[in-house]
Amino acid sequence: MSRLWARSLRGRVTLVATAVAALVLTPVAVGSVVIARSLVADTVWSDARDTAGRTVTEVRTGGLKPGTTVPLLDPSINLIQVVAPDGTIVAASDAARNRPPLSGVRPPPGAGAVDTATCRSGECLHLTAMRVSGDPGAAVVYAGRRSPSVLATRTLEATVAAQLVALVALAAWATWAVTGWALRPVGAMRAELDEVNVGDLSSRVTQPRGEDEVAQLARAVNGTLARLERSAQQQRQFASDASHELRTPIAGLRAQLESAELYPEETDLQALVKSCLRDTDRLEAIITDLLLLARIGSRVDVAKERTDLAELVRQELSARKDKIPVRAELEEGVAVQGVRLQLVRVLTNLLDNAQRHAESRVRVTVSREDGQAVLAVENDGAQIAEEDRERIFERFTRLDAARSRDAGGTGLGLAIARDVAMAHSGEIRVEDHPEGARFVLRLPAV
Repeated sequence: MSRLWARSLRGRVTLVATAVAALVLTPVAVGSVVIARSLVADTVWSDARDTAGRTVTEVRTGGLKPGTTVPLLDPSINLIQVVAPDGTIVAASDAARNRPPLSGVRPPPGAGAVDTATCRSGECLHLTAMRVSGDPGAAVVYAGRRSPSVLATRTLEATVAAQLVALVALAAWATWAVTGWALRPVGAMRAELDEVNVGDLSSRVTQPRGEDEVAQLARAVNGTLARLERSAQQQRQFASDASHELRTPIAGLRAQLESAELYPEETDLQALVKSCLRDTDRLEAIITDLLLLARIGSRVDVAKERTDLAELVRQELSARKDKIPVRAELEEGVAVQGVRLQLVRVLTNLLDNAQRHAESRVRVTVSREDGQAVLAVENDGAQIAEEDRERIFERFTRLDAARSRDAGGTGLGLAIARDVAMAHSGEIRVEDHPEGARFVLRLPAV
């Protein structure tokens, strides 16, 4: 149980906070004890020096005769003795009269007061010793009192230690309580996430109010769940569409081969082979495009390089043999950082799409706008309706008969172009064009 507590975030935070509190408060406590003892000792010795000084003055002026009782000038300093060099007590206060010399400390000639603390027979005294004169044979005045309990015992240390333990315990309890309160929404989110399953990704975690880290975490979790839900929906739709698109040519192949098997004499072998090759080519194209879609944005294609778009367009156009001539308007020096083969594939898909739907004109432009590299492909074919401009980038989407399978393509070209754009931190979309369709790719320029 203790291990689980120590491994939990709440337990670790509490341990750290407790350790920090102990590290901070312990020096404070020790310093407080040292300062308190020093202040008390300084106060006692200050009073003792005053009393000793005035007693010395009385001895020097003859106001204090040998054998007389030393009057108490400060009630707290009740131990006063005038001790001759041979240890004889010349005069003393009532409290010190029947005591032996209070101390054996004798200040050297010419020295000032000497503060000392002595303990004998279980009694501790704080004293000040002061010579009556600079004569080596002069008497010494001792003035002081029993050491205050703060200095004579460890009561102060024990009290401060108890307070230190109480404060550290209070800090630990407060940290435990505050951490629990702060992490309560996280616990709720964990419980809600446990209920999320692959079959239903529509659930969302409760989002606390405010803009703190927990609220931001909840928003990030909900955003991730939303993306997962969209991805799952797209995968289900994609699987359905892909199975349909692959089933059609496979069914055609099977039908032709079965017919040839049933009626071998009536089968035109050359026509059969050509038809089967067409269906095989279509299957190969669909599978190739599906594999490319799976690779885009993954670590398989991390090798990005600086690519000049104008040069890329020139090389691609020189290798093509299009039925409709392509007019190019290319601005020099427009470069992007990307996977060259993927960028070539985007350009190829856009040009193929334009060639299929153009009437008499296809134009490619490369330019720089607001720090972005812009590649546009236009054709003078049918315009694309506003409500279809986003849908055509979905996989296997065809708008009408003119964009059917018979017109060429796998139905994945524009989907590949969009995924490549997103993998390169850019976008591709259809923009308004009065004379046909205009596809625009925007990528960060370098």
